Amino acid sequence: MKKYFRPLVVTSVVLIYLIIIAGAVVRMTGSGMGCPDWPKCFGYYIPPTEESQIQWKPNHEYEKGFIVIVDEELRIATKDFTSSSSYETSNWEPYTKHDYAKFNVWHTWIEYINRLVTVVSGIPILLMFILSLWFWKEKRKIPLYAGLTIIAMAFQAWLGKIVVDSNLLPLRITVHMLVAFIILAILLYILFLTKKETATFKISSTFKNILFFSAVLTLIQVALGTQVRQYVDEQIKMVGELAKSQWLDPPTMNFYIHRSFSILIVLINLWLLWYNNKMRLGLSKLNWVIALIGLEAFTGILMYYFDFPFLSQPLHLVISSLLFGVQFYILLEVFKKKGLNTENLK
Repeated sequence: MKKYFRPLVVTSVVLIYLIIIAGAVVRMTGSGMGCPDWPKCFGYYIPPTEESQIQWKPNHEYEKGFIVIVDEELRIATKDFTSSSSYETSNWEPYTKHDYAKFNVWHTWIEYINRLVTVVSGIPILLMFILSLWFWKEKRKIPLYAGLTIIAMAFQAWLGKIVVDSNLLPLRITVHMLVAFIILAILLYILFLTKKETATFKISSTFKNILFFSAVLTLIQVALGTQVRQYVDEQIKMVGELAKSQWLDPPTMNFYIHRSFSILIVLINLWLLWYNNKMRLGLSKLNWVIALIGLEAFTGILMYYFDFPFLSQPLHLVISSLLFGVQFYILLEVFKKKGLNTENLK
């Protein structure tokens, strides 16, 4: 059974990245409120495909929890019933968690797919936890962190509900994203614990400290980026989705700090790569870091100077999550020299 564990961890990591990608697409398209309730969508397990499905109709069967739009307001069925020829308020009550009452089939299905990806990702994580119990006597960290992943996923699902109920409050969206990063970090640590032990080199404390500092700078950069994104979201509400040239007009101080920080990040990581090659430390993933930083800077330039081209926003977020994952794994390689021999996984 142990031989299946590591592939399940890898699958879980891939699916977490798919969740991040799906969330980025949801935010780019403004589809976060495509489903006004959670976990269902307008009270359905499979969301509606046309607006007529969520409009009140006479002589129609409704189940408790179904949501309709009446007079541009959401109404939720209080019981199972069949409607009469006229709308009866006794069968309905206002949906009070928020006042967003619009239907866009594309937004609805984009948000639904986002939720579906999250649910599907829970399957390999649950299987991973079950298989991790085989390591209890050998290395207890593995089942403990696998269990922590289950808890974090449950918390992330609850956060999804809170985000919808708040009508996409920017701060809660940011926390939702950061929790995804935490889940990713836990899974990468589990993956590292099952890594075959390899020869290590003595690495100077200066290199370790600068490497850690570079990872912290990346997290700060991500946090600053979320602040810029919140500002963009507010601008979109004011000037509209079509006025892309005004989304960062005028730029905020956070934007200028975010842009300037990128220069420092590039310089530090170039030094790390130079030192790694000079001392032959074998940290080949530093090449990935430089490549990802270059792509991150490129998408940032596209957004600011070319008015947010299609897919530039989700790509910017996804690349930052990939960068975080690679840097975190390099930190594990540098600060944790021992892994679990894969001979024990067979």
